[in-house]
Amino acid sequence: MVNLEWYRTFKAIYKTGTLSGAAESLFISQPGVSLHLSSLESYMGYKLFERTGRRMIPTEKGKIFYNFINEPLQKLEEAEKNFQKSTEKHTPTVSIGMCFETFQITLEQYISSLPFNVIIRFGDYPEMLDNLEKGILDLIITPQQGLSSQIDHEAFSSETIVLVGGVDIDDLPFQHLVKKKDKQGMQDWLIQQKWYGTTGDMEHLFRFWQLNFKKHPDFRPNYIVPNLNSIVRCLSGGKGLAVIPDFLCREEIRNGQIKLIWEGSPKLTNTLYFATRKKTMYQEEIERIKQLFKRVMLPLQNEGEN
Repeated sequence: MVNLEWYRTFKAIYKTGTLSGAAESLFISQPGVSLHLSSLESYMGYKLFERTGRRMIPTEKGKIFYNFINEPLQKLEEAEKNFQKSTEKHTPTVSIGMCFETFQITLEQYISSLPFNVIIRFGDYPEMLDNLEKGILDLIITPQQGLSSQIDHEAFSSETIVLVGGVDIDDLPFQHLVKKKDKQGMQDWLIQQKWYGTTGDMEHLFRFWQLNFKKHPDFRPNYIVPNLNSIVRCLSGGKGLAVIPDFLCREEIRNGQIKLIWEGSPKLTNTLYFATRKKTMYQEEIERIKQLFKRVMLPLQNEGEN
């Protein structure tokens, strides 16, 4: 059988038009190229090139031969590229879904230190669970558990939904009503205040109101801002009210920038889960993300319980 390298050398000469060009493209010496060509021509029994000065002009037999071997050689070269052991270390890319505020409080400060690529996606929880199952996301942080048997949920923290307000708000009348357990009077006072909400997301307010007053709130917030962290900043300079997760505003409450008005009775508490597919190629990277969340969230949770 003819040496495969003779074919590769012939193709290189045909493409470059010179022995030196073929040698350079194949990373071999020019005498080696000449030896391969002469061996091939001797085996074939006819010339494949006419030598004119420095150029190598293919003969008619050479042109026909090139047309026969070109496509098979290309397939062999592609097979070599696809199946040879790669020395390049590919950087994994992990896609994570969570709410915008959770990202700002937890992962944002650490993301530049991660040794792999990260894509952060924001959205509502049912959509993120669906994207996790489809393989679009690799990990999500969620207070909701899906029903898919292909998804694992690991509880790692909790959040309490609380009523907060600006430091200048006079909440003494409300506190008297709380002590008296006058739910109707509490509702009347709350409705008279200015409220903050976020675009398209009133879930915290609706659930808090339903749990404590057994009905949906019959009012809409006065000020709609981009996200929950915006609410915290707005309340720092105003008198309004909002219902938000406690871990997003604990620092501001401790510093006296906003007030904790009421935790509710009963309290509205959500368990936070890591949700992942049961089969994933990014187990090591996901575990590192989990440890970062635990490092941030658990101290916040413990602080809230003290």
